Order: sequence, then C-alpha cells, then structure tokens
Amino acid sequence: MKFNGKKYLTLIITCLVAITINAQKVFSVDSQWQADVKVYVVDSEWQADLSVFKVSSQWQADGNEGKWYFTDSQWQADKKIYFVDSEWQADLKIYFVNSQWQSGWEDKSKIHLMY
Repeated sequence: MKFNGKKYLTLIITCLVAITINAQKVFSVDSQWQADVKVYVVDSEWQADLSVFKVSSQWQADGNEGKWYFTDSQWQADKKIYFVDSEWQADLKIYFVNSQWQSGWEDKSKIHLMY
C-alpha cells in the first residue's frame, strides 16, 4: 500500500473543519442587531430549551450539546449571542447548569439555532 500524503492531508483538514463547525464558542455582544441568537436565561431547568454548562477551555466545547466556551473576541466565536431581558424577545431560552453531564437540549426543535 502506497502512502498518499495528499489524501491524508485532505482527511485531516476535513476533520478539523467538522470539529470547528460544531464547536460552541460564543461571544456575548452588546446589541441585539449584532447577535446571531437572542438568549434569555430562565430560572428553572424545566423552562429551558437548552441547559448550558460553561467550559473553561475551547477544546471542551465540542458538538452542539450545550457546552459553551465564551470567547474574548467576536471574531473567535461561532455564534454571537445577546442576552435579552424578557422571555418573549428570545430565540432561545437557556438555563446554566453546574455540571457538564447536565448540559443538553430540552427542546430539540431549536437545535438549528446553534449550528
């Protein structure tokens, strides 16, 4: 079997792109018009569309499973979010959980908002 460096490089790039697309790197913007998604933080987990766990490094924010890494700058983020004051203004209702295993979608009909 002959080693094909070009195919190997293509495979690596494809995997890296796939990982980046699903990452949940978010940035909190100051204005609604800058946001991709308007978010409201609810008081109870049962009210949420998504239970979110804040991770401490971006490599932990894999997939679209509610593990969010808040970036320091807008250009690093996959999604720009704006925290609204009222539930009716929100595209997505979230609840911040204390452990990683609690994160995830409660209402999968809204999963497309974070892709």
